[in-house]
Order: sequence, then structure tokens, then C-alpha cells
Amino acid sequence: MQAAIILFPGSNREQDVHDALERVTGKAPLKVWHRDSTLPKADLIVVPGGFSYGDYLRCGAMAAHSPIMREVKARANTGTPVLGICNGFQIITEAGLLPGVLLTNRTLRFHCKDVHLRVETSQSIYTRRYNAGQVIRVPVAHHDGNYFADKDTLDRLEGEGRVAFRYCSEAGETVDEANDNGSARAIAGILNEKRNVLGLMPHPENATDPLLGSTGGQGFFASLAEALA
Repeated sequence: MQAAIILFPGSNREQDVHDALERVTGKAPLKVWHRDSTLPKADLIVVPGGFSYGDYLRCGAMAAHSPIMREVKARANTGTPVLGICNGFQIITEAGLLPGVLLTNRTLRFHCKDVHLRVETSQSIYTRRYNAGQVIRVPVAHHDGNYFADKDTLDRLEGEGRVAFRYCSEAGETVDEANDNGSARAIAGILNEKRNVLGLMPHPENATDPLLGSTGGQGFFASLAEALA
């Protein structure tokens, strides 16, 4: 499996996801600068976390118009898996690859801590190693992770099984206090209609080694390695 990671000025989690992918596949991902207009052949495209363009204007809004994003969108439309994590979720949403927007956390504060996620579906290349309903622990690090969409969009995401992850308690309950950023219906990650594009705010790449304090993200990357081998 060959992955390609898109780098923007302000990206800061590219090495984390690089290491997580290399650890599970044994192959180092390629790194592609945002001003490039072509992408190498890749089985997976990753838009990593960080603060692209310093989060000026609106998180992800400027990066969504970088030259490389035209090719990312074209590849996604032909079926290539595209993964957006944290700022990457913001970018691919701003680029129109996923519905909805990411607003400022309802606390108006930056959140940096471990959270619990409930896996809502195992029917994707990103979650096939998990069981639906399984609870995992991974970190978050964001100021604008409050997912919002209109009711019709939310109903469609739910009805089509496109909610991939939801914030929950350690016991798997979707209680309000487990949803610090205020995301609609406690949504932490969603899939597109073709199920090849996933955006999520938490960082599974930082939960793949016991030395990092959690291994809840191991199944995420093992799912990709298995599906794209």
C-alpha cells in the first residue's frame, strides 16, 4: 500500500500519520507539497492535522484552494480513498468532499486531551477491524471541531450509515459531557456517499503505540492496510 500525505504551511501532524502508516504497512508514505499540481500514484491520500495557513480566514478555507486539492478531489471522485484528520477534516469539508462545516468549540477553548469514541459502523475501509458499537480512546487537539450540518443532511448521514465515529462516555453512552466541542449528534467523523472519503476530528495516528498512552487507533490503520493491500 502506497500512501501520499499532503503538506500545507502550518501542517504539524504529517510525521505522526506517516509513522502510523509505516508502522502498519512497512512502507514509508510519500509527502506532497500543497503547491504541486500533480499527485504520484497512491492507494490512499491523507490530509493531516495542523493549522494550515495559520487558520486565518476560516480553518481549512485557504488550504481547500491550494493547487494540489484539485487533484485530490479528482482522485476522490474516481474512488481513491482520502482521509482528512482534524485540520484535514476541515480542509476536505471546505473543499466540498464532505457535507457540513466545523465550527468553534462550544467552550470557545482549545481542546487537547483523550476522548472516547464509539465506532458507528464497521462497513468501511477505515473501520473494518472494529466492531460497530466498540469504544476506543484517542486524543483530540482542536479549537474548531464542532461539526454542524442542517437537519436534512444529518438525517441523511444517519440513514445512510455514514456516521463513522461518535463522541461518547467510556461506557459508550452519548452523554452531553462527552461531547465537549458541541458537535451535532456527537458526530466525530463522517463518510462520503461512496464511503472512500473519511473526515474525523480526533487523531487515531496518536493512539497507535503503547508509548503514546493508547492503542485505540491501531485498528484504524490496520483496517486501511488490510483493505488496500
